[in-house]
Amino acid sequence: MSGMNTPGGQLPLPVVLAGARGHGRWHLRNIRRLQDKGLVRLAGICEPNPLTPAELTETFGDFEDFGGRPPEQSADFGSLLDSTAAAIAVICTPIPTHTDLALVAAARGVHLLLEKPPAPSYAEFRRMADGVAAAGVACQIGFQSLGSHALPAIREMIAAGVLGTVTGIGAAGAWARDEAYYRRAAWAGKRRLNGVDVIDGALTNPLAHAVVTALALHGATRAEDVAAIETELLRANDIESDDTSCVRVTTPRGRVAVAATLCAERPGEPYVLVHGSGGRITFWYKLDRVLVQRSGHGPEEIEYGRTDLLENLVAHLTDGDELLVPPDSTGAFMKVVEAIRRAPDPAALPAEAWETVAAGNRRIVRGIDGLVAAAADTLALYSELGASWAPPNEVSAG
Repeated sequence: MSGMNTPGGQLPLPVVLAGARGHGRWHLRNIRRLQDKGLVRLAGICEPNPLTPAELTETFGDFEDFGGRPPEQSADFGSLLDSTAAAIAVICTPIPTHTDLALVAAARGVHLLLEKPPAPSYAEFRRMADGVAAAGVACQIGFQSLGSHALPAIREMIAAGVLGTVTGIGAAGAWARDEAYYRRAAWAGKRRLNGVDVIDGALTNPLAHAVVTALALHGATRAEDVAAIETELLRANDIESDDTSCVRVTTPRGRVAVAATLCAERPGEPYVLVHGSGGRITFWYKLDRVLVQRSGHGPEEIEYGRTDLLENLVAHLTDGDELLVPPDSTGAFMKVVEAIRRAPDPAALPAEAWETVAAGNRRIVRGIDGLVAAAADTLALYSELGASWAPPNEVSAG
């Protein structure tokens, strides 16, 4: 069992967090939550520039849980894992660093929660996944939506024939990101940086959950489940990567189409649609909320709970619970990342297609909200929906 490298499975398990700023702050708060439950202990923080006392006390108060002293900090990840005797490493660092850091931890028998996307290419993903497996450590990929209890519930509805025959899966994400979002880090909005793949686009990072959740509900999670991938990648912002995109994945089970933008006119909650011959299910995956609409019945809305992925990793190591998101369960998603990586660079939208909203210092694409929703409804790509600015789709074999 993977947990054999955990010292006796003794709680609380010592945790090192690599990357504690930006989205890492969420992980810092979550570690504090689980520390209060007696499951983990924050043993160390890896940052090029150590967190200040003010940054630490914001989450951990006066450090009374650490005997009055803050956790150890170091920019040397490997040395920090050694000196803290960490059982788990949470990696929330720039995308191109994920594989190397994961392998540093694995070589020391340290188990992993690896932030999404797990890698910027399929080759790097396989190097990580194979290395982790060879080391015999547990690795959880940080797609938090896959911890939602709505997923098994929807699968049960599908298996029970609630929707009749499933005819396809769509997903829609219409979000807004301002200019500062693309200036937050050197790798933000990049496809490559200093010759290294980054692939920080709408479908591969901020709205990656829409892709992976749609694939999970389709029952196509492994790389070998993917037969073909079609992409349309565009950008309104002055960046390298896509901010307005769609992808359609063909599998032996059927098709999954995901449309996304970071230039929404009216940003809303992203969702996944399960289409059936006798109805449909809408799943707002960030809210764990489900709407069931079917022939001969009134609409039914249900809210579900969620299992935290770090908590699930701890339970895996101490009690043998099944991991919710092991690397191979994200193989199909990584095939999408690879198709986007290999596709031509995103096309710049014509000036007449977008405008700048001064109040939010961001760009919006005119009419994009309706196109994103229509793509999820019809499983069509932007070009098939009549968007004059959409290029012909790029097809990649699985």
